[in-house]
Amino acid sequence: MSAFELLARSGSARRGRLALAHGSVETPAFMPVGTAATVKGLAPRELREAGTQIVLANAYHLRLRPGRDTIVAAGGLHRFMAWEAPILTDSGGFQVFSLQDRRTLDPDGVTFKSHLDGSMHRFTPEDTVEFQEAIGVDIAMQLDVCVKLPASDEELAAAVTMTTSWARRGAAARRSERTQLFAIVQGGLDERLRERSARELVALDLPGYAIGGLSVGETREEMERMARFTADLLPVEKPRYIMGIGTVADIAVAVDCGIDMFDCVYPTRCGRNARAMTRTGEFNIRNAAYVRDFTPIDPACGCAVCATYTRAYLCHLFRAGEMLGPQLLSYHNVALLHALMAEARSAIERGTWNAWRDALFAGLTRAC
Repeated sequence: MSAFELLARSGSARRGRLALAHGSVETPAFMPVGTAATVKGLAPRELREAGTQIVLANAYHLRLRPGRDTIVAAGGLHRFMAWEAPILTDSGGFQVFSLQDRRTLDPDGVTFKSHLDGSMHRFTPEDTVEFQEAIGVDIAMQLDVCVKLPASDEELAAAVTMTTSWARRGAAARRSERTQLFAIVQGGLDERLRERSARELVALDLPGYAIGGLSVGETREEMERMARFTADLLPVEKPRYIMGIGTVADIAVAVDCGIDMFDCVYPTRCGRNARAMTRTGEFNIRNAAYVRDFTPIDPACGCAVCATYTRAYLCHLFRAGEMLGPQLLSYHNVALLHALMAEARSAIERGTWNAWRDALFAGLTRAC
């Protein structure tokens, strides 16, 4: 049974509410990434102030450090990281993709050589679900196989076969009603494989579905085409999540495709590297043009950073190597995405999504 309620639609864009063990998430929603049980540079209080409803952590990294026993002894991941709102954990499927030189795949699971100390670790679909349930997360992702694009038909087909098999095994291993398991549709840019993957996974009747295997080497146009195609294959009454999307433009496109949830390291990575995100594009705040610019990062932004500090001050912090610079800019970038999602939700409720979307894209004068 899905805990998702679809409240409104405007075109393909959807406004919903996802009920989870640690609270409800209003969708569409962006999820900041806290890979190792922390969103880099931002304390839980700051995340709440910025508008964060749900964060993403990574089961692969948490299994290696600090490990299951420590997190369970702490009372679960929420208590361990002092975050009382919902948490989604990626299973380690992305590491199957990103750590290809450190892993070995077989039909039963994946063996990793730790990037920390070289020790060997075995992940299976069953123990991946069991770990995520044990640490008490709200949404657990199945262990899947993500393939870097471009890829051969044989590689993509094999990834779909294995991902479906692992989803079935993960679903059979579920024990906790407080942790909802999402399956991940794979298939690269092949529509037939996407159709097959979606059909096989939807048959499992899981609480939600993710679109995986994008933002891994394809063009933006290819990503949009396949995201829209895949979203249409998923149940209307269940939440849809696209993995690894984090720019203003990409999130707006994903909402337009009928997708409800998004995550990416992009806004905080930009924040650490002096890249400011705004409604009209992005810019490097270290640049000389901002040395005496006493306007907010984004004049249309109502976040605490834009209400308090100027571009000149942020420019000074980065040029001086002060750690406050990355913290403040990360806060702003995350708050901006949350504010845009709140505006998107309102536009969908009013039936004015298309006009809001078009106005946003018209204002994006710089590439995101």
